Amino acid sequence: MKVLMNAGPWLPVPPDGYGGIENIVATLVPPLRELGVEVVLASVGSSTLEVDELVSVFPEGQFRQLQRPYNQVNGVVPAHQHAVVRAVRERPDIDLVHDHVEAAGLATLAALGRDDPPVLHTLHWDLHKHPELYGTFDGGGRVWVNGVSADQVSRAPEALRAHTVGHVHLATPLAEGADRRRPPDKGGHVVILGRVTPGKGQDVGARLAHRYGFDVVLAGPVGPYHSPEDLAAVSTSDNPDVAYYREKVGPYVDGERVRWLGTVRPPGRDDLVASARAVLAPLRWSEPGGTFVVEALALGTPVVGISLGCLPELVDHGRTGFLTADEEELPDLLEAAAKLDPAESMREAATRFTPAVMAARYLELYRTVLASA
Repeated sequence: MKVLMNAGPWLPVPPDGYGGIENIVATLVPPLRELGVEVVLASVGSSTLEVDELVSVFPEGQFRQLQRPYNQVNGVVPAHQHAVVRAVRERPDIDLVHDHVEAAGLATLAALGRDDPPVLHTLHWDLHKHPELYGTFDGGGRVWVNGVSADQVSRAPEALRAHTVGHVHLATPLAEGADRRRPPDKGGHVVILGRVTPGKGQDVGARLAHRYGFDVVLAGPVGPYHSPEDLAAVSTSDNPDVAYYREKVGPYVDGERVRWLGTVRPPGRDDLVASARAVLAPLRWSEPGGTFVVEALALGTPVVGISLGCLPELVDHGRTGFLTADEEELPDLLEAAAKLDPAESMREAATRFTPAVMAARYLELYRTVLASA
């Protein structure tokens, strides 16, 4: 089987630091190739992931372009998608397209003819977005979708849900052999991972840290800014995440009780998480996939959070973490999490969240899509 894996034009695969979808693609491709799948990667020229072939238009990732006015950047995705369509049209050896480009990927590939390869489009995001597209979508018996959690798929508009062939939980290379590693030594800090944005609730964690006296570390970018120095150099910004940080989170960041480190790259990120007594998820939105959850469990760190989105599917309450609907209960649950056995989290990750498990599940979906088409 030869699959065109469309990762989009925003970041290289793997990314240098934060990059959710690109990290997922980088995790999925190697075990797929071990299963005998040939992979043609559609990404940017600076991608270093080992694949059978690379299709690219842009030499570097275009993520920073997202901060420019729409009429200056609205050709980025079409240029990339045009290269994908050209590859599909010109090559008879592509059996299936696995697409990860939000909205535009789905619409572009659905517009191809019935004789073109079938498509599996993975939904990595909040499905309340793009209601006019998702609410009227017609894949013509050739384009199918999958979610990254059952909860996410359950929230899809009916027209999109009718095209769903299932869901696949996310994975991390950290889960490989996690059950054979020695559980980490724990410090006293708590970590909130991921992009600083209202849905992740970093302001809730920072406020609770000051009120209840625990140390919290925020690790993730603010908009396009990956370090405190980068953000401090910008006096004004239209980015909503920058406004959120400066208005709601920044006032709590004192460098002691609450620290914002920006994007933390491995191995420093892994050490930070493994030594934490818990990863905190004070969510305000239904988290679709939860990469940070599977990474934390693989590193032997329990997850304490609001029971929204995929978290109830990933966290075994009372064994690998604690979940609640009330943010005021989070401090007590953080105390309880310190008594959990890190080895339980590591065993769970090694069983459920390895790249090999994810690849095997996607191979099943590829076969389903090919049979359906």
